This record gives sequence, C-alpha cells and structure tokens, in this order.
Amino acid sequence: MKKISAVWITGIILFLSLTGAFAQDIPVQKASVIPPYPLEITYNKTTNLIFPYAIKSVDKGSADVLAQKAIGVENVLQLKAAKQGFAQSNLTVITADGSFYPYILDYSDEPANLNMWIINPQVTPQPVAVFSANATNNVIAADAQKIISRDRIIKGLIDADYNIVLDVKGVYSHDDVLYFQVSLQNHSSIDYTIQSLRFFIHDKKRIKRTAEQEIEMTPLYTLGNIGGIPHASEQTICIALSRFTIPDKKYLSLQLMEQNGGRHLSVKIKNKTLMRSATLL
Repeated sequence: MKKISAVWITGIILFLSLTGAFAQDIPVQKASVIPPYPLEITYNKTTNLIFPYAIKSVDKGSADVLAQKAIGVENVLQLKAAKQGFAQSNLTVITADGSFYPYILDYSDEPANLNMWIINPQVTPQPVAVFSANATNNVIAADAQKIISRDRIIKGLIDADYNIVLDVKGVYSHDDVLYFQVSLQNHSSIDYTIQSLRFFIHDKKRIKRTAEQEIEMTPLYTLGNIGGIPHASEQTICIALSRFTIPDKKYLSLQLMEQNGGRHLSVKIKNKTLMRSATLL
C-alpha cells in the first residue's frame, strides 16, 4: 500500500513539474493600450476639434453627447452636451489617414478649452478647414433652388409633437447628390429655435449594454432657414447630401432638436425611399 502511494505521489509531482515547464514556454500575447485623451464639454457652448485630415467615423458612447461635423467642412468636429451634468462618456474619431483618436468626455460648466487643433506629429501642417469638394458647387445650389418650391411627392415621412411638424415632402437625385425637401411647421404660440437638424444612419435593433452606434451624414449644401421656426409659421428647406444607400438592418434618421427645449422630432427613412428618389432633370 505504501509503495502504491509513493508511486502516485511521484507521478503527481512529475505531472506538475512538466505542466509548469510547458506553461513557461507558451508566449503571452500582450496588447498595446491606447490611452484616451481627457476632454470637457458643456451645455451652452460648442467645443470644436480641428483634425489634420477629414473625419471618416464618429462614435459617441452616450446620447447625452451631441457630435456633428461642421457643415461643408470635413475636418472640424463640433461637440456639445445634450443635458447638464451628464455621466462620464467617451468619443472615438477616425480620420481619413487612418488615425484613431479616443476621448473620455466629462461635463464642465466652463471648459478650459473650446477650440482645439488636434496635432499629429507625422502630418504636415495644413489650412485649418478642409472643405467638402462640392461644398460650394453652383450646380447643387441651383438644383436646391428648383426643388425647394415644388409640390409634395412623398407622404408618410412625418413626425409631429407639441404643435411642431417635421415633414419630408420629397427626395430627389441628380448626378451623385440626393436632395431632401423638408417642411418645418410651428403651429404653437412659441417660437422654435433650432439647435440642430441632422441626418444619421442607425441600427434598426440596438443591442443592450453597448454604446450607441450611429453614422452622421454631413450635408453638402442647405437652402433655407435652419436657425428657427417662428410661431404660427411654416417654411421649406432643401438639404443636399452625397448619394448613398443604407445597409441592411439600418435606417436613415432625420433629427430636429430644439435649443434649450424639449420639442425634439425624428423621421425614419428607409433605403427603398432613396432608391425611388425622383430624378431631377
């Protein structure tokens, strides 16, 4: 019995020795950690980040953070808090040269900096603003002028609340541009100041416990008043975007947000609507 026990003990010791030696020979894979940059934003002021290359992707970790590219400019990202004192969040920006910029966002009533030029030491300095290739295209401006006063060709793309109406009256296409004819109506007795009117591509279904995924579509040109909607009034605007299609399981959202208010509206636009856009002759 003692001999059997001794054999078992010897075997266990040998096994543990071999296992330890084998484990030491396995290379341990190490990951390079990219530390995020701290950044403060606030509710009543806009923070501008100026990147050395055009912005290709923006991902924000919370709906309490508002992020958009400056209209007609490819490398300037504008940030604002959707509410005061939001919980800490994050932001990720990827630019055309493949650079990756991660940020940790905190709320501050008085941020230390509002305008920041993001410097990449491997990039040659260039002018502050990089404009869209078609941002000042006279053809786009002329097309928008033709569309803005046309009669309705689409029904059902509408959202209304608090006597405010966001209504897509038509979608047109010409060359590589899509044009959205949008009616803004205020049937209330209070003026409506527009904080933002923006297009996003969203997932149809959002997985819980993950950051909100959205891709903003930056306008090439906007015709009409996007500053506000006076009380008891209606106005039409035309917004031009580079032609695109919507991937499966996603939709295009047109979002209207009120400055210092809660009258926010949103219209969902499906890919088939874009595919059936009227050709502008």
